[in-house]
Order: sequence, then C-alpha cells, then structure tokens
Amino acid sequence: MSKPLTIDEQQPQNGAPVAKSALLALGFRPFYLLASVFAALSIPLWVAQYAGYLPAALAHRPAWHGHEMLFGYTLAVIAGFLFTAGRNWTGQPTPSGGALLAFALLWVAGRLLMLTPYAIAAALVNAAFPIAVAIALAIPLWKSRNQRNYFFVPLLLLLGAAVLAMHLSWLGLVAWPERASLLAGLDVVLFIIAVMGGRVIPMFTNNGIPGTQATRHPLVEKLALGSVLLLLAADVLPAPAAVITVIALVAALAHATRLALWQPWRTLKTPLVWVLHAAYAWIVIYLVLRALAALGLVAETLALHALTIGAIGGMTIGMMTRTARGHTGRPLLADRYEIAAFALVLCAALIRVFGAMIVPDAYLSTLIGSGACWSLAFALYAIRYWPVLSRARLDGKPG
Repeated sequence: MSKPLTIDEQQPQNGAPVAKSALLALGFRPFYLLASVFAALSIPLWVAQYAGYLPAALAHRPAWHGHEMLFGYTLAVIAGFLFTAGRNWTGQPTPSGGALLAFALLWVAGRLLMLTPYAIAAALVNAAFPIAVAIALAIPLWKSRNQRNYFFVPLLLLLGAAVLAMHLSWLGLVAWPERASLLAGLDVVLFIIAVMGGRVIPMFTNNGIPGTQATRHPLVEKLALGSVLLLLAADVLPAPAAVITVIALVAALAHATRLALWQPWRTLKTPLVWVLHAAYAWIVIYLVLRALAALGLVAETLALHALTIGAIGGMTIGMMTRTARGHTGRPLLADRYEIAAFALVLCAALIRVFGAMIVPDAYLSTLIGSGACWSLAFALYAIRYWPVLSRARLDGKPG
C-alpha cells in the first residue's frame, strides 16, 4: 500500500487542464500572493485611519478591520490551502486556470466593495466567496469519497453564514451583533487550525528534526477539538460569562497538553517547524486571555489579537512558506527573509497583546508598532514569493 501524500507533495492531476499561467496553476499561488499583499497594505490603511491621518469614512463599515482580516486575509489563505491540499487528498482536479482566476477576482471584488457604499453588493459577494470555495472543494471530495475531509465543507458554509449575518446586521435586516459574527468566524478558523495543526505539526516535527518523538494522545485530541466546538456553540448562543470561562480554561489546558506532546523545545533550530509551534502556543494564550476577559479581568480585544495575530498570523505565514516551497520544488528550508517574516509576526502579536496590557497609556503606540511589524512581515513574504508563485516549478512538475 502506498503511503498517503502530505501537503508538501504533488499528486498527478488526473486529466485536469493545465493552466497557461504558472500563477493560476494551483490554488496556493494567487491566493497566497493576494493575501500577503493585502495583509501588508490593509493594516497601515486601518492604523492611519484609526490614528486620524485618514478620514474615518474611508472604510464605510464600523468593523472593517475585523471583517477584512477574518473574511478577507484569512479566508484567502484558507482557500489557497484547501484548493492545493484538496488535490493531494483526492487525486481530483481543483480550480486552476480561468476557474481559479474567477475565484481570485471574486475575492478581490469583495475587498473593493468593502470600501464603497454598495452595502448589498458587498454582502452578496463576500458571502458568495466561502460558499463558492465550499462547493469547489466538495466536488473532488465527493468524487473521491474522501470522507475524512468532508467537514471542511460545512465549516466554509458556516463562514459564509457568519459573514452574511454580519452584513445583514449592518443593513439593519437582522438583530444580530457584529461581535457574534466575528467570534463565530474566529471559532471556525480556530477549529480549522486545531485540526490541521494536529495533523501536520507532529509530522513536520518528527520528519524535520531527527530523534524527536512528537505524539498524539486520543483523549487529548478529542478534548482539544471538542472544547473549540463547545466554544463556538457558546459564542453563537451566547452563553453566560461563567460558561465561557470554564470552556476556555478547559480548552487552554487541553491545547497546552497537546502542544507539550509535540516537544516544541526541540524545534528551535528549525524555523519552518518552530514557527508552527509558536503559533500554536498563541492558541493557549488566547484561551487563557479569553477566560480572563469573560471574568472582566482583561480587555477582550487583547484575547482576540492573541488569536488573530499570534495564532492565525503565525500559522498562516508558516504554512504559506512551507506549502509554497514544497509545491514549487524548492527545499523545505527557511532563508533569512522568511525567518525575519516569522519573527516580525510574532513581535506584532507580543506588542499588540502584552504591550497594550503592560502599558495601556501607550495604546496607540503599541497599535502602530504592531501594525508596522505585521505589515513588514507580509511585505517581505510578498516580495520574496512573488517570483516563486508566478513561475513554474523548478522540477518541471505540474502545479
């Protein structure tokens, strides 16, 4: 029996049409590039607006920043990853060429419409994107009967429902707080990271660092994933603060135990691995802060940025680097530019969360410092990977 392919390996396309442009050959290429450019540009735009250097009406929606980082940047990375990994999982074609271009343009349209007064069009386009990605992923999963990954489809549909609910609340059509949409969307993304992290981080650790014995314990796995689903349900209801506190603390303990089983202390000399461990550690920090926020001991925004910058930012830039290298025929080794990008994302999280916590009077300064680190990190990625993502694989294989 042949061993299952990892996301770093390329599988034959089973007759899929070959894209004329390398940039449109596989999902990670356009979406990683778009996501990195957007991440680098959108945060300075928002910080300048927040600081009063740009008119407040530039971003017409009250929660533009949270919406765009979750349903813009993060969804782009998820789409690129799933279109790429989905082909490996199933041996079936995923969008490429003109179809992939259409998905990319739909995503771009969503970003542009968020800067216009066309609220209904923005709602329809932004909700359509995750739903369209869900359908495009469901087709190869169903054809191959890849039941192990069916769950991604309802998760994408949940993201579509969350973004639609957020827009409908802005339009005054439903009595649904935008905070609930953001929390539900973040919980879904957290679950995706928890699932994929559990699959790949121990494997990458053992494969990349000889002698390491990263392991998974069935009870810990169930508790870690189940607690995130409970948190999602609690946020949607919403549940009382005491319930949120208990769920978050149980989840923090489960994920801390899970991370310890992966032996993160042995990864310090392997940047492509330690960045994933560091990002996962931010999940534990987020859950602890989330419990403290429910008790009124810290601001909830600090917890949310531990998740969005530390966990999501760190995990996405780590996986964007690894999968881009693996799927373009390059060695799985980070150079100094990539290591700098990893460090800058982690610094952005530290400044935004702990800087604002320790020196609350310097809130604007921590905002600017964190934003600068984030923007520079993704600018480095975009510049470094523009030629990588827009050119054919070095080994001549498709993808």
